[in-house]
Amino acid sequence: MRITLRILGILMMGMGVVWILQGINILPGSFMTGQIQWAYRGGMSAVLGLGLVIWASRKRP
Repeated sequence: MRITLRILGILMMGMGVVWILQGINILPGSFMTGQIQWAYRGGMSAVLGLGLVIWASRKRP
């Protein structure tokens, strides 16, 4: 289960970075290009993904 959560977190971070780049008009080719709300959503997704990876990686008793 921990491996699955880590993979999901990493995918969320990657997706978030792509959304940020599209939202700030660096990565063209989508309806999200140049739409700043996607940069905000991407930032939230990347932070949540990082939190998920950290949570899944911590030691449990």
